[in-house]
Amino acid sequence: MELLRVVYRQYRWPFMLVIVLSLLSAGLGIGLIAFINRELIVTVNASLMVLPQFLGLLLLLMAVTLGSQLALTLLGHHFVYCLRGEFIKRILDTRVEQIERIGQAQLLAGLTSDVRNITIAFVRLPELIQGIILTLGSALYLAWLSPKMLLVTAVWVAVTIFGGWLLVSRVYRHMTTLRETEDRLVSDYQTIIVGRKELMLNRQRAQQIFETVYREDARRYRHHIVRADTYHLSAVNWSNIMMLGAIGLAFFLANSLGWADTAVAATYSLTLLFLRTPLLSAVGALPTLLTAQIAFNKLNTFRLAAWKPDFPSLPASRAWQTLELRNLVFQYQGKGFSVGPLNLTLRRGERVFVIGGNGSGKSTLAMLLAGLYQPLSGEILLDGEVVHADSLDEYRQLFSAVFTDVHLFDRLIDPHGQPVDPQQVQAWLKRLKMQDKIRLEGNRVLDLKLSKGQSKRLALLLAVAEQRDILLLDEWAADQDPHFRRTFYRELLPWLQEMGKTVVAVSHDDHYFEHADRLLEMRAGSLSELTGSERELATLDAVKRTESDEAS
Repeated sequence: MELLRVVYRQYRWPFMLVIVLSLLSAGLGIGLIAFINRELIVTVNASLMVLPQFLGLLLLLMAVTLGSQLALTLLGHHFVYCLRGEFIKRILDTRVEQIERIGQAQLLAGLTSDVRNITIAFVRLPELIQGIILTLGSALYLAWLSPKMLLVTAVWVAVTIFGGWLLVSRVYRHMTTLRETEDRLVSDYQTIIVGRKELMLNRQRAQQIFETVYREDARRYRHHIVRADTYHLSAVNWSNIMMLGAIGLAFFLANSLGWADTAVAATYSLTLLFLRTPLLSAVGALPTLLTAQIAFNKLNTFRLAAWKPDFPSLPASRAWQTLELRNLVFQYQGKGFSVGPLNLTLRRGERVFVIGGNGSGKSTLAMLLAGLYQPLSGEILLDGEVVHADSLDEYRQLFSAVFTDVHLFDRLIDPHGQPVDPQQVQAWLKRLKMQDKIRLEGNRVLDLKLSKGQSKRLALLLAVAEQRDILLLDEWAADQDPHFRRTFYRELLPWLQEMGKTVVAVSHDDHYFEHADRLLEMRAGSLSELTGSERELATLDAVKRTESDEAS
């Protein structure tokens, strides 16, 4: 299995130590059986010292077995801890458009279901290793007792293992389908939770989603989980009954065919009884390992960024003067919509408004400008120098943003990741008229349950606290009440400009276009600057321009 090979490559020596402990445990177990055979079965009048020796061997076996299982379990949990951290770090390092293509549901399923399945597998892995080692060790001991009986017993056990494997292979097939179905179920959960208000208003839609979407996926999941469990239980029972049959076979070979005496037959049976539990546990552990392999394969299909353990130490942003987009072209994969070629020169300290109809490419322009989308062609220049792909992290330090689908963080941090000066925070809260709405504990915001307009104000506070040069605001004022919208354009924007911010705001507020130094328009993926009479017309009636743009 690829998963076990990865563990072995990363933890070779600890893994070898675990194997040695498992071998020692198996040797002690077989040695205990040999002791029972020699001292308690063959010897008629055993010495009284036999009991302390027997109890000592039992305690030693218990300690070594527990030690080997704990060592492997700790190793497994450490691997899962590193795997989860690596997965999170790779998500953080992956380009935004790739994350959007994968989808939130699949990533959440990977972080929860897949990682959980890998964890469970490592908890059960000691049982598999113990079962394999004990089976091999017991075979050697049985061969020493009676080679002829071992030959017949080995064929019996081989048939047992082969039958169990056939059943477990069916488990694997159903588990593979289950993993794909689980993605759809997570997506269904998101639809029901995120769309709860709309579904409460429209019960017909709620019924349609429940009965034809969720239930169909849930039935499919139930079908495959029942089949997987059926084959798994069949494999366990098959192995259980066949091992009991092996004990009867041993006595038949010894007593009926005369291949060995009763003492050897009893030792054979004792060994098979001792082997029965770990062998059944090994068969039971196989489906969890197969599920873990499926989960591991699924994590590798996301095509996330390569693993880098550290966050790069970036130099301080320089005092730039001009930022230029030159012939940038971007296309959404599988959608056919493209943006560009875009040409724009942004000067330090400007207030630039971007207008355009829905789907015209305004938000895409913002993502390209901030270096969050990777263009198909074209280049970004900072003071005439091309920004290369390997310096995008440094370039992105110029930007703070409040996007339409805003996400609120609960820590206010400065450019160095340190807590912001509380006096500054209070002054900013007063400007945002949020001093009575936000409760702080140090730099931590205690309550993020705010209205949409208040959430946007808090997001603006978080962005301002970062003290980046360029502030991107994607339809920020759309969720504000008329009074505060006027405050934003007439008071906050001049204040931000006084702080040295370059503001790029996506806006539909035609009454306030006069507060922009420049007015840009996106139309069907193309960018142009409105000047003179065009700008006056836009200022008079931006809504009509938007409606005609959408109609076309």
